[in-house]
Amino acid sequence: MRPNQHRAEINGRTRGRGPHDAGHPQAGLADEARFIRAWLDNPLTTGALTPSGRFLARAMAQSVDPAQEGLVIELGPGTGPVTQALIRRGIAPERLVLVEFDPAFCRLLERRFPRATVIQGDAVRLSETLAGKIAGPVAAVVSSLPLLNMPDEQRLGLLSDSFGLMGPQGRFVQFTYGIVSPIPRNPKGCGPVAFDADVSPPIWLNLPPARVWVYRPASEANGRKQNAATILFHRLKAGTNKMKSELLGTRARVEEEIRLRKGRGR
Repeated sequence: MRPNQHRAEINGRTRGRGPHDAGHPQAGLADEARFIRAWLDNPLTTGALTPSGRFLARAMAQSVDPAQEGLVIELGPGTGPVTQALIRRGIAPERLVLVEFDPAFCRLLERRFPRATVIQGDAVRLSETLAGKIAGPVAAVVSSLPLLNMPDEQRLGLLSDSFGLMGPQGRFVQFTYGIVSPIPRNPKGCGPVAFDADVSPPIWLNLPPARVWVYRPASEANGRKQNAATILFHRLKAGTNKMKSELLGTRARVEEEIRLRKGRGR
């Protein structure tokens, strides 16, 4: 894997920020215009009308541990707000692999993040897009793709591909504007993928409000815990049934004793 070789310094002096750089005052308005244009061209592949806000980008970046070794793959980075948040989180740009479908966004990302690796391709077909282009372990996959626009089979295929790139400590980070998990646990027409998940509180300062879901491969330990919980549930249920049976038996004996005493009284 070789990052882009575009130089950030000229004659030993740091180049000043231009309107294409993420921190430039004009960049925000330009990014809004780019996103609106991309959405109008293809609304199904562009997840939102505007780039992710800084509060949402920060929440997504917080879900990635910079101390964990390996690459961080970002899917659908757009103009790079989450990319910038990942760098501020402590992820070295050389560790970032940015997979973007839109060629114009790719050119912009190459200018803004010259030390990152930008790959133009279909992030949904992740294994095919990355084949032969990366080497080494993957620590996390961070996605801004519009998963709710995709069928269950594609969503689960993407998660399965991501888990295949990562070890058991890997994380798949996804934001959504919806109120339920964008990865279905009980999909229709395809086999499930075993995973555990956590979700953030609503990020109200993002417009519209969003949540961040973090998925990780289901571990054997978690499976054992679930099995133990199931066993405990059945034991409690059995104990409850036994207690109910004993109470009914006691009630029957008391009723029979009352009936006999009434008979003697007559």
